[in-house]
Amino acid sequence: MRINYKFIVMVIISLLVGMLITWIDTRPNWDDTGITAGMIVLTSALFGYLYPTRPWVWALTVSGWIPAHYIVTQGNYTMLLVLLFGFAGAFLGAAIRNNKPQP
Repeated sequence: MRINYKFIVMVIISLLVGMLITWIDTRPNWDDTGITAGMIVLTSALFGYLYPTRPWVWALTVSGWIPAHYIVTQGNYTMLLVLLFGFAGAFLGAAIRNNKPQP
């Protein structure tokens, strides 16, 4: 079995970016849901474009931190809706990459 180091490195980077987005979102003076959602969509789309074979991984690694934080700290399960933005971005990025005309 071959180890895909590119995939492992990208998972680690996407986890760190997701944690950074969550850290920004949980700051006391941060109250801009639109920018947070945009960051999740764009970041997930970028990872989906760079590695389109597993877009669900990018959706979960980038956008999974915000629901996890709010479920643990506040018991707020409605934050699971944030995952929709991650999935939309990741699958959009993968679709753009897969539909790109080949030279």
